Amino acid sequence: MRAKTPNESRTVMTDLVLPSETNPLNNLFGGELLARMDRAASISARRHSRRITVTASVNHVAFNRAVPLGSVVTVEASVSRAFKTSMEIFLDVWIEDRFTGERTKANEAIYTFVAVDDTGKPTEVPPLEPETDLEKERYAAALRRKQLSLVLAGKMKPADATELKALFTS
Repeated sequence: MRAKTPNESRTVMTDLVLPSETNPLNNLFGGELLARMDRAASISARRHSRRITVTASVNHVAFNRAVPLGSVVTVEASVSRAFKTSMEIFLDVWIEDRFTGERTKANEAIYTFVAVDDTGKPTEVPPLEPETDLEKERYAAALRRKQLSLVLAGKMKPADATELKALFTS
């Protein structure tokens, strides 16, 4: 399998926040934003793997800024690391000022997707080659996040989590 770059899986989805998608404060419902992020992440995972992909976990979500009614919202998703059958997808959410056009980062999230075959069995995905400094930083951090998740789930012994141990030893 040919290694791919994060840019090959990048997905950008832009949409408008409508009244039916807002809470009593006239801000986008968190669940609506989660659904938008899940769709963008799914497309990125599928572009990388060229397989059917399923959401395995939502590892992190930060609702840092409210997204007001009428906002133009852009969700950017790309694969930050590919493992054997899973992929970590990093998402950045931007809102655009309707008067100036200035974009502000509002939220971010990290999802994990698994590639499956037609019977639903996990299947291998191509490796990923990060290119930019940000891609390299996210790529390295993905292994630490995966090891932490495995340790917390009891699927990896803490002593075997070499990347995590490196954070605490010099």
